[in-house]
Amino acid sequence: MRLTMMKSKIHRMTVTDANLAYEGSFTIDRDLMDLAGILPFERVDVLDVTNGNRLTTYAIEGPRGSGIACANGAAAHLVHRGDIVIIVTWAEMSPEEARSHEPTIVLVGADNMPKDREAILASSH
Repeated sequence: MRLTMMKSKIHRMTVTDANLAYEGSFTIDRDLMDLAGILPFERVDVLDVTNGNRLTTYAIEGPRGSGIACANGAAAHLVHRGDIVIIVTWAEMSPEEARSHEPTIVLVGADNMPKDREAILASSH
């Protein structure tokens, strides 16, 4: 048996843009992706705290340190500039792995910068 467990999340990002004309996906500041362990093109769930919408798409990297959180393509119908969202990733694992698994949680402020100063320094390249 395999269990689907939360791998990571970026908690309470403010959506900076919504681009209906783009082919699809959700653009995220690459520094935040690194902190959360999210890879480009990885499946993500976007949970819109503002309006209750939920969608599944994939992450694409935005400029480092930009704080970008942009809903692209069809997602732009459900998630709008100024909305508060939670970005969640999942991992399949055995029950034994799941018992000791600790998800990565990145908390951000209104500017989409990590609240933890040490995390900011660790992510700089």
